[in-house]
Amino acid sequence: MTTKLSLFRLGARLFGLLSLAIALATPTIAASEVPPRADFEVIHMTPALIERLREGGLVIYMRHGATDARIPDQIPVDLDDCGSQRPLTQAGRDSLDEIGRNFAKLGLPYERPISSPFCRAKESAERVFGLPIEVDVTLRYTAAMPTAEKAPAVMRTRELVSLPVETPGSNRVVVAHGPNMAEIMDYLPPEATLIIFKPLGLEHPPGFEYLASIEPIDWPVLLNALGLE
Repeated sequence: MTTKLSLFRLGARLFGLLSLAIALATPTIAASEVPPRADFEVIHMTPALIERLREGGLVIYMRHGATDARIPDQIPVDLDDCGSQRPLTQAGRDSLDEIGRNFAKLGLPYERPISSPFCRAKESAERVFGLPIEVDVTLRYTAAMPTAEKAPAVMRTRELVSLPVETPGSNRVVVAHGPNMAEIMDYLPPEATLIIFKPLGLEHPPGFEYLASIEPIDWPVLLNALGLE
């Protein structure tokens, strides 16, 4: 009886270890991603920086709008099937439309927006910045990938906020995912946040300077400061 009990306990322990190993090796998409480091300090947008944006040469990176975490991306995800991806909520769409109206009031020059291939990012880009948009298939959602596979997406994210803006007097617009940003600067912005960067070039690590953020709750204060309510 003692021998049988010992074998049972050993088998149970091995099963537990195997289950843990499988869980750690399997990529998952959490309902809420890993939060940013506690020491990251968000810089809020100022009217002075809006004036810098009107001169061009900066990068606006936007995380897609609010999504329904109860409907996760399928693994593997089908980029041609929006039904296999985490969708925007109706409240998220309404908020994006309002952000689009607010953004238009700023009168900022920008190139054709570059979007992640995920439906929630493409729809966010269209609602805020309008058509046409340019889809970059490399700019994928990094939280859905094993470490080895997400390297190209992380590199592309870094390139788009680091390389000089090609059109003089204009800004680059990128619409993608929060985890991509967390990969390059330990900052997981709220959904529908705009982040402003000064590109420094990849030859000057990390390649960019973080200037400010416009989180969804910041718009009323910013527009009031600019006299654009």
